[in-house]
Amino acid sequence: MNVVIKVNDEIKAKMIEYYKDKKRDKIIPYVVFQAEEEDTVITMYESGKVMFQGTSADVDAAMWGVALENTKEKKEEKKKIDAKYYNCNAVGSDEVGTGDYFGPIVVTAAYVTQDDIPFLEKLGVGDSKKIDDSKILKIAPEIAKKIKYRSVILNNKEYNEKYTKDTNMNKIKAIMHNRVLYQLINEEKPKYDYIIVDEFAREARYYEYLKDQPIIQKNITFITKAEDKNLAVACGSIISRYLFLKEFDKLCDSIHIPLPKGAGRDVDTIGEEVVEKYGEDKLKEIAKINFKNTDRILHTLIY
Repeated sequence: MNVVIKVNDEIKAKMIEYYKDKKRDKIIPYVVFQAEEEDTVITMYESGKVMFQGTSADVDAAMWGVALENTKEKKEEKKKIDAKYYNCNAVGSDEVGTGDYFGPIVVTAAYVTQDDIPFLEKLGVGDSKKIDDSKILKIAPEIAKKIKYRSVILNNKEYNEKYTKDTNMNKIKAIMHNRVLYQLINEEKPKYDYIIVDEFAREARYYEYLKDQPIIQKNITFITKAEDKNLAVACGSIISRYLFLKEFDKLCDSIHIPLPKGAGRDVDTIGEEVVEKYGEDKLKEIAKINFKNTDRILHTLIY
């Protein structure tokens, strides 16, 4: 699938920053950059057009909030749909840690009723990426006391064992989402209107990832930027971030090195320090080895 969108200078700058560590090295005429995001190749042209190629091209394009159809009718329709998914009883799940070289992947499913909405709004619940970590550490325990949820944590040693040519990041995420959603729904028996997942893969692809799983949670509604549109997903995002931060701190304490989050160049510098102090095997235990950081870290070092 190919999707082409036109972006303004503001979105262009944000995309350049977002994909800076996922860029391909080759230089192409009239192309600002070409990057890889799991199943999708993203090409930004000097003209401002961006092409998304791959099975999840439409999902990755939609992530940027670029309306391919921007009519008044479409905007009104979108408002109605957003309200429907906000003012409801829902089970929602979201993940964190997939863009971090160090630190685990955490997925949480949460159950939010319409009666919970005022409480969550008062706390300022929203997408965890838009809330600073100090607030996450404060409000997540309050949410956890009131909201039913299930979480799963995958450390990087386990991630590296699972990651293969046939089992990419999206497949791993799908399996984790499926697990927490099924656990929450079958153990708590919540009365919900929707099961909502922040869309990271097309619906057919998501279920394709799960074809070998013994138990599969069905009837999921996939929504782009769902953490902004549904409070159950937002709670899943916040609780996941809270658990990620706690596990990240434990990891830093265990190796006595303050690890950086994300996957930028500062990560490479600390990665080199980890290898020099503990050896390459330690890096393979605490980092996501398939990230490009690994090649930069290991090729920089001279033994």
